[in-house]
Parts: sequence; structure tokens; C-alpha cells
Amino acid sequence: MVDPKFEIQMLHDRVMVKVEQESEERRSSAGIVIPATVKMANRLIWGEVCGVGASARLVKVGDKVLFNAEDQYEVEVHGQIYLVMRERDLHAIATPQSEQGTGLYL
Repeated sequence: MVDPKFEIQMLHDRVMVKVEQESEERRSSAGIVIPATVKMANRLIWGEVCGVGASARLVKVGDKVLFNAEDQYEVEVHGQIYLVMRERDLHAIATPQSEQGTGLYL
């Protein structure tokens, strides 16, 4: 018997995000190597939106978003970890162009 496949549909204003994996170590803007064991308090991270609920107003699948991963729910699908959160828990969306942006670019 073949296992049935199910499509995941997010409900309401929920957003499913795939976290961007960081490398083992980072470099500061001055070139100093920061080991992976260093934990930065209250650090926001970037991720890619993989699913949105029908009530999500500003984000869409494929958007790059900034959020705090500490208080979010994790779910594993086919060996990949995703975070599930409300749209209001997102802090920023990276867009190619914007009239009201900060002038900062990734």
C-alpha cells in the first residue's frame, strides 16, 4: 500500500518559514572570526517563507523575512525543520525595491 501524500495549507495568519542555515563561524565587519559556539542574545535571523495562511496580508511564499526564532514552534517535514508563527511575529520583509524602505540592502 502506498502512503498518501498531503499538501500543507497554513491557516489564518500563520506563516511557515525555512530558517537559513548559518555557517559554522561568522566574520565581523572588521574581519574578526566569531566561532559558532558564541550565542548572541536576542538575535534576529533571516528565513524564507514556504507557506502562508489565507489571512496573511503582507507576506507571500518566497519572501525573505526577519524574525526571532526563540519563541516559535518547530515542525519537521521530510527531514527539513520549519518554523510556524503568526505574520505579526515577523519584523521585516526583504524586497527588491520599496518607496518607504530604509535604504539598506542585503
